[in-house]
Amino acid sequence: MTDVTFYRDEALPFLEAKRCHKSDLAYQKHFHEEYSIGLIDEGETQAWCDGDLWRVEKGRIISFPPLILHACQPAEDEEWKYKMLFIKAKWFAHLEMPDINRLQIPFLLETGRNKACSMLLNRTMEALTRSATPLEIETSLIELVHKLVDKHAYDLTLEPYGIMETKYVNLIKEYIHAHYTDRITLDTLEHEAGISRYHLIRMFKKGTHLPPHAYQNLLRINHAKKELKKRRSIAEIAVDAGYYDQSHFIKAFAKIVGATPQAYAISV
Repeated sequence: MTDVTFYRDEALPFLEAKRCHKSDLAYQKHFHEEYSIGLIDEGETQAWCDGDLWRVEKGRIISFPPLILHACQPAEDEEWKYKMLFIKAKWFAHLEMPDINRLQIPFLLETGRNKACSMLLNRTMEALTRSATPLEIETSLIELVHKLVDKHAYDLTLEPYGIMETKYVNLIKEYIHAHYTDRITLDTLEHEAGISRYHLIRMFKKGTHLPPHAYQNLLRINHAKKELKKRRSIAEIAVDAGYYDQSHFIKAFAKIVGATPQAYAISV
């Protein structure tokens, strides 16, 4: 088995799974466009999420809604293994499940619910890796999500960000989302937000924990992941995503995804 392995089913295009057996793999600040649910199988990690630091030990589940910034640093001298499910947000809209909005808060689970959700995540992962029927895989996934939305008083959650600052941050984020393959300048962002670049940078970093160019880079990498699934050439995708240096693209991709574009494309 390779250090990082991806699993998919063509009948379930909204779902991707990842298994990592690489103890020296640390992830810098990044986000996913999908909802992500992870389980630590061995070792432990320091998980930074939107300004807070969490200790995530063996057997614990941690989840993140789309576009929530996070990073993981495994403990030294320990074997680190984990699995993660990535679920596209549009799939949740079809569930018509009560309290589905509770998934919009990243959290660590209360002990009893953590155990139940771990079992359900493992069941979903096992079904996907052995190429079970789409019916079995999606049924297991729905059971997992149902248990996740059953909120408990002892779950650990994050605090919301300020309303006024969020307004300006959202204006900048919206522009970057619409133009992430372009060469964006601070002049442009200053005009779009209607505030000085000094306040723009300060508010954006406070709200997202990243400068605008790093946020743009994450969008480019997520775009590249989608395009690699279409069997396009890596060189072509690099240019399409806004990278004019292919080696820079490969290094940036590996830091965020944990695998090179070549390795990721092969796993598709």
